[in-house]
Parts: sequence; structure tokens; C-alpha cells
Amino acid sequence: MGVAKGRLVTELRFAARELGVRSPGDAGAGLGVLLVPGFGCGDWTLALTRKWLRRRGYRPARAHIGLNVGCTTEMVDRVEQRAEQHARATGGPIVLLGQSRGGWLARLLASRRPELVRALVTAGSPVLDPLSANPRVIRHARMLTKLSAMGLPGLLDDECFSGDCYEENVRALASPLPRGMPALAVYSRADRVAPWKSCLDPSAECVEIASSHFDMALTPAFYAVLEPRLAAWSAVHESVHHNSSR
Repeated sequence: MGVAKGRLVTELRFAARELGVRSPGDAGAGLGVLLVPGFGCGDWTLALTRKWLRRRGYRPARAHIGLNVGCTTEMVDRVEQRAEQHARATGGPIVLLGQSRGGWLARLLASRRPELVRALVTAGSPVLDPLSANPRVIRHARMLTKLSAMGLPGLLDDECFSGDCYEENVRALASPLPRGMPALAVYSRADRVAPWKSCLDPSAECVEIASSHFDMALTPAFYAVLEPRLAAWSAVHESVHHNSSR
């Protein structure tokens, strides 16, 4: 069995197990987690992640940003609204977990509104150079600007690739995260969409796993990396709630 086929079998078995009905506990202590999908993807692509989190006592929420193909600034605004809602619903700062483009939208929000964020997780997110993605992906993205120029709303426009909007967001992505904010950047050298070196956020703990770009949220290794860090963040969340209830 080839490496790729073997990994696929492992991922399918993992998904089947995690989608079962048995719950292993409530280690998450109700910590909120907002899941932000990648470019051209919807919330459904992180359905397994939501299930995994829910089974462990976390409170995951969808970003509700559609296929994540709109203007970067507008997308961050929408993620911000969802983060505010989820922080209120869960009683405190939340974890932002974004895949691919969703990761750098989450990072932009973490810099903008640190009081909303307990921690940040990016998965296959080229935060150091958003335009370093596979040229085929960039070509598809640029096609959307043509449709936008023709009057189709809700898509990327030229400002997303150059001009003030692009420059502002690139500067924000390059800026250090707020002091004391935990961050995890998961990457793979086998990623054929986001160059792994562009995913090495200097403000984050960078951890390598073996995965393709699109399978990252299906890979057992991703959750093995995520679980102990989430547990530490949920302990802080639980401690804050315990002290505030005294």
C-alpha cells in the first residue's frame, strides 16, 4: 500500500470513529472555538473538527462566511461579528481556529480584537505571504476579481491583490501577535497549496505534521497536536470562570 493510500485509509478510519455517538468526556469546560474555513470552502469542511470538539466538551461554532471568497477586510469584519457573538455565548474569550485562508483571517482578527481571543490556531495558513499559494489557486482567485468588476457582489476585487487594502492586511499579518496570546501554526511539507515556509508564523508555536493541504482537518496527527494545547487553554478558561463565580 502506498504512503498516500495508507494515509487515506487512516484518515477514513479516524473520521468514522470520531463521528460515532460516544462522548469521551468534557475536558473542554465549555471553551468556545470559532472555526473559519479556507478559501472556496464552506463551514461543512470543518464538520469533523466541530464533532471532535463537541465530544470533548468544547463549544464550537461556524463562521458563517459562506465560501470565503469575498474581500479580505469584509471577511474579517464578518468573522469579528461571529467572534463577538460566540464570546458572549460562552462567557469569555474564545479560540480562533482557521484553515488555509481562514487561518489568516483569524490571525487578522486576533491582532484587531485580542480581548476576544483566548488562543489562535492556524492550519496550512500562509500568513507570511498570502499570495505565495499555488499559482493555480491564485489564478482562480484572480478570476473572481473579473466577476466582481462585472458587478457580481461578494467576491474578491483588485484591492485584495494590490492597493491599500492588500498592503494594510499584509502589514497586519506580519505584525507580532499581542503579547501573551498563545498561538499554534500547523503546517506540512507535503502541502501543495500553501508553501510550508509561508506558514511558519514567528509569533506561534509551529508544528509539522504529515498531511496534504485539504486533508489537514481529517488527519489524526492534527488532532494529536491540537488536543493538549486546547486542554491547557480550557484549563485557563475554567479557572477564570471558577474565580469569577466566587
